[in-house]
Amino acid sequence: MGSATRPWLKPALAAAVLVGAGVAAYAFLNSGPAAPDITFTGIKGERITPADLRGKVVMVNFWATSCATCVAEMPEMVDTYNRFKGQGMEFVAVAMKYDPPNYVLNYAETRQLPFKVALDITGEAAKAYGDVQMTPTTFVIGKDGRILKRYVGKPEFAALHQLLEKALKG
Repeated sequence: MGSATRPWLKPALAAAVLVGAGVAAYAFLNSGPAAPDITFTGIKGERITPADLRGKVVMVNFWATSCATCVAEMPEMVDTYNRFKGQGMEFVAVAMKYDPPNYVLNYAETRQLPFKVALDITGEAAKAYGDVQMTPTTFVIGKDGRILKRYVGKPEFAALHQLLEKALKG
């Protein structure tokens, strides 16, 4: 018996596919691995703990002052942070282990970076996030503490903003 004898079958199948796609999209947004439970050390010695970030959408950006792509994308990262900070987003820019702390501090101060800047002196943070070696590498973490997306290289900012909007509503 084909769909010609059951005219309701095609709309029912279409509805099932759409519902399934919606569930899959929701599951995708909520099924990534848990973000590492580590404490970052800010450029002024302050501790940025997992408790400080819990319940927020968080961007963790691994970068270096010697990375041309990192430096080029930083104004867009600042714009992204300024656009979403009032909606519950937090941002931690983590300087790589090989980046001299005085370079990082100087860069953060002269560019007036508005978000948290951390030093990964031992390389522990990069290792915890899957042994990050390429910069920039940016992680978007949902309110539930799960990694929603990993970007290696400069993100496509329009798509990143859509992801952040969706995550902040969830």
